[in-house]
Amino acid sequence: MISGVAERYARSLFDLALEAKSLDAVDKDLAQVESMLSGSADMKRLIESPVFSADDQFRAISAIAAKAGLKGLVGNFLKVAAKNRRLFAVPGMIKAYRQIAAAHRGEASAEVTSAHELGAAQVAELKATLKEVAGKDVAIAVTVDPSLLGGLVVKMGSRQIDTSLRTKLNSLKLALKEVG
Repeated sequence: MISGVAERYARSLFDLALEAKSLDAVDKDLAQVESMLSGSADMKRLIESPVFSADDQFRAISAIAAKAGLKGLVGNFLKVAAKNRRLFAVPGMIKAYRQIAAAHRGEASAEVTSAHELGAAQVAELKATLKEVAGKDVAIAVTVDPSLLGGLVVKMGSRQIDTSLRTKLNSLKLALKEVG
């Protein structure tokens, strides 16, 4: 579920990127931000914690953006979110942006969570399979969650397909409790 705040910020970023003809660059930069968030507990704490003041968040996110080479729209986008105390919504903003961009390109969008990093061939096969289901090209955002143990969780629109080993083991555990 994407909040109204995330949707509004994402729509604004998309409109600016479309006007500047830099949709691909913004996509790439947002993927970098998402990767930094998933790879750093400190950065995640910075955006989620209400303890930091807006000025502290602004200074920190400005330094992080500069060091990561996030200039232009995405760098400014992060700074505006920090100034307005909306950094906590950045992950939702990225998801909303992807959905808006996919719709603009005539694609469906899907969120895929995998137990391990997917190779290029696996991503291509997954896209082809999802294209058959959706009837159109599918833009996928892949995240890694080792706690799944194996398999995938695919969310596309209101549908979710969970083939993760963790879910299968939990179902088996529940079935065994009911029998015993």
